[in-house]
Amino acid sequence: MKKPLIAAIALTALASFAHAQTPGPGAGYPKRIPAPHGEVIIPSDRAQWAYDNIKFAPARRVGDMIYVSGVIAGKAPNIDNDIEAYKAGLRMAFKSIERTLQASGASFQDVVMINSFHVWDSPHFKGTRDEHIGAVIAVKDEFMPGPHPAWTAVGTTGLLADTGLVEIQVIARAPQA
Repeated sequence: MKKPLIAAIALTALASFAHAQTPGPGAGYPKRIPAPHGEVIIPSDRAQWAYDNIKFAPARRVGDMIYVSGVIAGKAPNIDNDIEAYKAGLRMAFKSIERTLQASGASFQDVVMINSFHVWDSPHFKGTRDEHIGAVIAVKDEFMPGPHPAWTAVGTTGLLADTGLVEIQVIARAPQA
């Protein structure tokens, strides 16, 4: 893979930062693409770019189940590495997930499973492992206060975006209208 494409992919992996600041999905979105057993849901033009260039679906509906691809939260450029900066990045990631769920006809109340992938030891975060997961739990609870979904948290050595600290994927059940 060429270096410019890798850089573009890494920038898109942190799209939750920029995407969270855009006012809406844009004209023609959400877009639905028929797929075996359901459909691909593309909530915005930025997600369309990722679908076309990185070749992944932002969300995929199969029957009553919605699978939302992981969203990376991490350190934004020129921002401190402290807990509050990390929580701000987490809020942007959860807002991005929320927009994808809404575009799919679901909400956080419909989430039945979270899978999260954590970079525990990173130069992009000053806190401890307990502070790292504590921040994720606190921000998750702002969006999903309970009842809580099932959750698997996995440690890893890195994510697609170099400054990424956690990638959050959700699975929801939302009966089709």
